[in-house]
Amino acid sequence: MEQDQGYEKVIIVGIEKQNEEDAFRYSFDELEQLVENAGGKVVARLSQKRERIDHKTVIGKGKVTELKNLAEELGAQTIVFNQELSPSHVRNIQELIDAKVIDRIQVILDIFALRAQSKEGTLQVQLAQLSYILPRLAGQGENMSRLGAGIGTRGPGETKLETDRRHIQRQMTEIRKELKKIAAHRERSREQRKNSNVFQIGLIGYTNAGKSTLLNKLTDAETYEKDQLFATLDPLTRKSELPSGMQVTLTDTVGFIQDLPTQLIEAFKSTLEESKHVDMLLHVVDASNENIKAHEETVIELMEELGMNLIPTLTVYNKKDLMDEPIRSALYPNCTISARKDADIQILREAIEKEMKKQMVPYQLSIPVERGDWLVELRQFTLLERQLFDEENQVYAVEGYAKKGSTLVQE
Repeated sequence: MEQDQGYEKVIIVGIEKQNEEDAFRYSFDELEQLVENAGGKVVARLSQKRERIDHKTVIGKGKVTELKNLAEELGAQTIVFNQELSPSHVRNIQELIDAKVIDRIQVILDIFALRAQSKEGTLQVQLAQLSYILPRLAGQGENMSRLGAGIGTRGPGETKLETDRRHIQRQMTEIRKELKKIAAHRERSREQRKNSNVFQIGLIGYTNAGKSTLLNKLTDAETYEKDQLFATLDPLTRKSELPSGMQVTLTDTVGFIQDLPTQLIEAFKSTLEESKHVDMLLHVVDASNENIKAHEETVIELMEELGMNLIPTLTVYNKKDLMDEPIRSALYPNCTISARKDADIQILREAIEKEMKKQMVPYQLSIPVERGDWLVELRQFTLLERQLFDEENQVYAVEGYAKKGSTLVQE
């Protein structure tokens, strides 16, 4: 495959519906970013205004001719449609254009295949790819022969038409078995944390909102952080210390995106279970993004779908240093910060403590002087607010807030 300076030449194609100009422009820009994250170079953008997609070729006949000429003129190897393509769409377009034809979902799956680091993450991506490929095997001979390499073909995407359907189903069964074992181990670890009086916080948000940067600032995680979509796939749980000295756990999760493939939501459900059972969520939002409202709505809809919408949530508007104007759309409670500024991280820590108190139960205890170990645990795993030593009775009088059900405050 002839490529320009190591990049795969790509033309992106999309349908713009009436009165959806802004949403379309943003989605189209995002598709270009996705293609670049997958290692491609967008050499042209082709869009068409129409109320419904053409049942044969998505775009109209005239536009297909324009696309064919553009691909030949620019030497594009790949055409990426913003809309999900059916096997017949691919087949019909393929008959007219000599290039690989894929859709937005395949690009997203491809990025996930590139980024997965852990065994679980890799297996989940493979399962999602196989789920996508299976119903599309029939009638894709021409396109499958062109897939060869590049965007949309990593991992199981390399499967050719002659791959037996039953073989793919067997692969999927094996992967599910492996994932079940990993999920059982994860559940045991989660139960241990649940029973250890530790307050658990989950990070959730649209992809590239800055969750990994926040995790690194609030803990010593040193996770991979970069200004790109889906920089984090594998969940990571780390300890963090709040201003009071209390220790909590923070769990990062995969970022959400508009039109996140159903196969991926299904595959990553076990990973997202990490955040489903936390005591509080930090919903991280890129405050500088022009499409902030759509990002918020996407995450809220997915939280509802995953049964996470009843978990107490603090919205963290991040990247305030890049904001052009104040936030118009705001979820409450919230705080606005820049994860790059230490002073703002302190503000966030204090905001977390404030929200935690609303869910915790107040306590007053008398700790015998010889029970210094108990006092240490209260400092670590509760919000210890006051501590006075009563010399006459040789006890520490302590007050604070503890996680509901904490065994540390049950006298």
